[in-house]
Amino acid sequence: MQKSPEPFFWSLFAAGGTLAAFLTPILVMLTGVAWPLGWAPARTMEHASLHRLVSHPAGKFVLLVFISLTLCHWAHRFRFALFDLGISGGRRTIGFLCYGLAIAGTLAAVLVLWKS
Repeated sequence: MQKSPEPFFWSLFAAGGTLAAFLTPILVMLTGVAWPLGWAPARTMEHASLHRLVSHPAGKFVLLVFISLTLCHWAHRFRFALFDLGISGGRRTIGFLCYGLAIAGTLAAVLVLWKS
């Protein structure tokens, strides 16, 4: 029996979905509502504060994990959404493109975080 990589991708999908479900609303609330309305101190969103967060190795690691797992979640969900829409031809090509874009996005995040 041939082993399938499917469980690995499902685990990345689940982890990315969990992180996206819990952290994205918090980030939207902080950066899109609380700070513009003045509910959060202005110094928390200053360039120097954010640069300190992103330049710290722990901050880089957290951002990289968040970005990569969210992209893996997107790739898996988008792949199966295309199948649900009836696009069944080229299953390998669709999988390669979806997961390839997730990997490319993760590599782009690595490059951006490495330079900061």
